[in-house]
Amino acid sequence: MTGPLDNTMGLAPEATQPVLEQDGDCLVVNIGPSHPSTHGVCRIVVELDGEIVVSAEPIIGHLHRGIEKMAENRSYLQVVPLTDRLDYVGSMYANWAYCRAVERLAGIAVPERAEYIRVIVCELQRIASHMMSIGPAGADTGATSAFMYTFWQRELVVDLFESLCGARLTYNYVRPGGVASDLPDGWVEQCREFIDQHPAAMLEVDKFLFGNVIFRARTKGIGVLDPADAVAWGVTGPAARGSGVDWDLRRDDPYSVYPCFDFDVPVGERGDCYDRTRVRLWECVESCRIIAQALDGLAELEPGVISAKGIPRLLAPPPGDAYAHIESARGSLGVYLVSDGSVRPYRMKVRSPAFSNLSLLPLLSKGHTLSDLVVILGSLDPVFGEVDR
Repeated sequence: MTGPLDNTMGLAPEATQPVLEQDGDCLVVNIGPSHPSTHGVCRIVVELDGEIVVSAEPIIGHLHRGIEKMAENRSYLQVVPLTDRLDYVGSMYANWAYCRAVERLAGIAVPERAEYIRVIVCELQRIASHMMSIGPAGADTGATSAFMYTFWQRELVVDLFESLCGARLTYNYVRPGGVASDLPDGWVEQCREFIDQHPAAMLEVDKFLFGNVIFRARTKGIGVLDPADAVAWGVTGPAARGSGVDWDLRRDDPYSVYPCFDFDVPVGERGDCYDRTRVRLWECVESCRIIAQALDGLAELEPGVISAKGIPRLLAPPPGDAYAHIESARGSLGVYLVSDGSVRPYRMKVRSPAFSNLSLLPLLSKGHTLSDLVVILGSLDPVFGEVDR
């Protein structure tokens, strides 16, 4: 959305504009890109009539690193750490989406034990990601205690990931053909302890945050998304399910071992900020159900078989293309790969749910107040590493 680069300053022309501009009876205000209310490096050019938003245009590109282009100069295995830097709040998902595309391209069969482990870690990742959405949603309305409660739950998940692969943010754990390592001793028990306490913690958050009169007044009826608009704009994940769009790839286009599990897909009714945020809370409870079933299934499988055999370090899939998508914490995350038969991808394209969801901001914020704009943006749960790529 930015214009051509200025040859002298190396900045987009609009970035050199004054912070405030008078346009008739309206005021043009820049919010971000380095502002906590934008949930990342996003700049929003807002036209205001008093406190009412006339228009809001998100200006992206401040975190663009050219990951899709960089993939063309790395081997298929070397691309995996790059995917960690896409949705850095849900790195396990980005690993998995890419690896599924590689496996489809190369015809790799993943061992069942590795599939169960992938489901477990990615459902834990969904919980960790949603904690980083629900807590800041409370902070956006002044409920800072909610952030502390949810961030503590995220910390418990991150501790599990650290003991699993040694990292706390970018994991490089899901690999083509399986996973990097098996579950360490005692990890399953620690995971069960977490999922045993997490639903009760979510019920507590539901009571003191979603039952709070101020939070309800700040989010109910704000940023209402019509289900037809959600479908037309390609919105997926909780942002769409909050409007009653009952669609989840884990159930409706199942992959991996998800058909083995019994779980519900929470949906909202009004399509406002309240429903979009609360859907994420109940998704965390459902994730605990999935993890419990996956741990039970894992106990019945042969230990140690965590990766397909015979995968060379310099993998060279036959010429062709492949697309694979999964249900990430933000929606349908897809990776399209083209192979020319060499050891490097000829082309990689990421279908980012955060990018599609963010495109709704001008539609949802018009007619609301400036303070509502912050709440609406947070309810879309953007991660700008995935938006910019």
